[in-house]
Amino acid sequence: MNLGLAIVLIIVALGIGLVGGFYGARAYMKKYFKDNPPINEDMIVAMMSQMGQKPSAKKVNQVMNMMKHQQGR
Repeated sequence: MNLGLAIVLIIVALGIGLVGGFYGARAYMKKYFKDNPPINEDMIVAMMSQMGQKPSAKKVNQVMNMMKHQQGR
């Protein structure tokens, strides 16, 4: 096989792999965030209301900080 042809084929395969990997990862992340949306303050307020607690701003901020701390681990 010609060395020049081999180099061109390697570069083409690398490009196809990069593009395919990018779009594959993008589709996976879209599906992941659709199935598991990130928790926001409104969701915490709704959850606390369902549990019979009165959600104050202080409690909501405490829960948000606790969630952020847990995600950092």
